[in-house]
Amino acid sequence: MRAVIQRVSEASVTVDQQVIGEISTGLLVLICAMQGDNQAQADYLVKKISKLRIFADNAGKMNRSVMDIGGAVLVVSQFTLAAETHRGNRPGFSTAAAPTEGETLYTYFADQLAALDLPVQRGRFGADMKVRLLNDGPITIWMDSADR
Repeated sequence: MRAVIQRVSEASVTVDQQVIGEISTGLLVLICAMQGDNQAQADYLVKKISKLRIFADNAGKMNRSVMDIGGAVLVVSQFTLAAETHRGNRPGFSTAAAPTEGETLYTYFADQLAALDLPVQRGRFGADMKVRLLNDGPITIWMDSADR
């Protein structure tokens, strides 16, 4: 699985002009299941992301996690993280998981974060979403479970 994690002061996702998820301080996680991914990859990213120390401690150093600060997480499916751009100018997405598998892993990932007592909001899988965020820092980190 691939993820882009952004430290945010606020973030929201809108579908059909209705806000369906929003958070204040925390993380916006854009997530993509790749072909062959399973719950083990999701578990790995849940563990890494929930403990990722990218929030300031009292000394101003990035030394606290979203769990440490009592922050929230907005999880948004983003199949375009599977983009293949090595040939031509139109990206291909053939390495992304099939939609049914992708949705299952997306739901599992968000559920596992929520099981850690993190407040979790979600986008809507497969929907045309508008995502707003105020990136804090800016801090943006890319992760791939295949890199562990």
